[in-house]
Amino acid sequence: MAERSTAAVDVADNSGDKPLSAKADETTTDGTAEPQDPTGAGPQEAVDEPADSDVTISSPDLHSGHKLAGRYRLEECVTRLDGFSSWRAVDEKLRRAVGVHLLPADHPRARSVLAAARSSALLGDPRFVQVLDAVEENDLVYVVHEWLPDATELTALLGAGPMDAHDAYQLVSQISQAMAAAHREGLAHLRLTPGAVLRSSSGQYRIRGLAVNAALRGITSEGPQRADTEAIGALLYAALTQRWPYESDAYGLTGLPKGVGLIAPDQVRAGVHRGLSEIAMRALANDGATASRQEQPCTTPDELAKAVAAMPRIRPPEPTFTAPPEYQRTTYQQGTYGRPAGPGSASTQSVHAIPPAPLQSRTGKALKWAVSALLIAALGLGSWQLAETLLDHDNKSGDPDTTQSNPENGEAPPVEKNKPVQIVSAKDFDPLGDGSEKPQDIDHVYDGDTSTYWHTDSYYTADFGRLKKGVGVLLDLGKVQQVSKVDVTFLDGTTSTELRTSGDATAPTMPDSFTKVAEGSGTNVALKPGEPVQARYLLVWLTQLPPSSEGNFRGKISDIKVTG
Repeated sequence: MAERSTAAVDVADNSGDKPLSAKADETTTDGTAEPQDPTGAGPQEAVDEPADSDVTISSPDLHSGHKLAGRYRLEECVTRLDGFSSWRAVDEKLRRAVGVHLLPADHPRARSVLAAARSSALLGDPRFVQVLDAVEENDLVYVVHEWLPDATELTALLGAGPMDAHDAYQLVSQISQAMAAAHREGLAHLRLTPGAVLRSSSGQYRIRGLAVNAALRGITSEGPQRADTEAIGALLYAALTQRWPYESDAYGLTGLPKGVGLIAPDQVRAGVHRGLSEIAMRALANDGATASRQEQPCTTPDELAKAVAAMPRIRPPEPTFTAPPEYQRTTYQQGTYGRPAGPGSASTQSVHAIPPAPLQSRTGKALKWAVSALLIAALGLGSWQLAETLLDHDNKSGDPDTTQSNPENGEAPPVEKNKPVQIVSAKDFDPLGDGSEKPQDIDHVYDGDTSTYWHTDSYYTADFGRLKKGVGVLLDLGKVQQVSKVDVTFLDGTTSTELRTSGDATAPTMPDSFTKVAEGSGTNVALKPGEPVQARYLLVWLTQLPPSSEGNFRGKISDIKVTG
């Protein structure tokens, strides 16, 4: 067994006092106030007790419906603790849900919260939940951040059971790489708990509360890189075992037995991936995984990310298919048609059909000869009619007065070229973001009504605020069909777009999995491949957005038509 570090985790009430009267409002919705063991056993470095820990500060007395800056309407208080409150709100200007942290301007931590929020906003890494605004106004300090309603907290994922090796690998790989990038910019999290990690519907992990959650709680650390590394190790340990790697229970998980120390995940639960078990121990224990293996510890997120990258790739589990039911023979196939089944016989019993005895009498022989003669006569007559038909067809084909595609002659009309192709369904496509881009309006792109439209979220720049490379609309034609042109009508200004196609049975989940066949820019864009392509799925991929009347950038599509 390895000795774990003398680290301690931040707890919901950092001072050790009882929570305020509003503790009943605590949730993990914003990741700022997860309840935890007050002894502080967990994955963070020992934190300095804030100087104001003995000062009782009441959070701002606001209510649902209150507006900040004339645009952020407070909807629901999700946390009210230690002098600050966190809310789900609506940005009425951009018509989207946001999260808001509020605290009085004279709060001892107000300045540090503002500084942390502004530093986090400058990072601009899409792997983190973005800070959208940080303002001091009317004796209040508030921080506005993204709200991801379709994402799932890691707390809920862990509550459902241990993760398989592939999912746990994706978790530690994505989180360690993201935190390594943050630390290169001088930013630490210091409160990296299961409530601070979200998984989108596309399987991407995002981290919320970078620097801000710690500033709200007054958490500091002399070794921030080591603290965040150990926190990632604790998350991986919990994902592999569904146990918290400390003696105290936390986040709905049972802790380790008292007095046994830190034991490797593959000793806690059978079937744990050996390589991931070692990675978790290297992040959690100062002297490595075990004394026998002598693995070097990972003390920074960058070291942890490199250790994960050096592992053999863990493939996703093979999909399981249910075997079809055994073929059920009918009574006719079993040779029992018209005869009652004997005692104990079953309809599924394999019985070979017994042919009837041949006709042996003179009458039977005569009947056979008569049938044979009729068959020969029928074959001769059919051959003669077929030859006459072929000759007649040759004569008609040589007649200059008869066209080869005359419907009156019973011939099929020629194949119509450039015919419209019906769009069966459409879906918003945002795998590089939060996985959702105004799905409620997506049917407007092919409803035939140019007065309706689908639009993207609003961004600060034409290139999506440098958060991602694009968003798009995924069209399903129902089956593989020929596509020669896709006409797209945009509103509000010149929009750059690409046409990408796929003939697979299922739609790809990433834009690079499609084949780019055309591109264009304008308000009425005709996307024509060099030659017609065979495809079922079409991706209209927006790469540059036009400015909107609200001072930001947003794409609008009013109509899409597909031509075969």
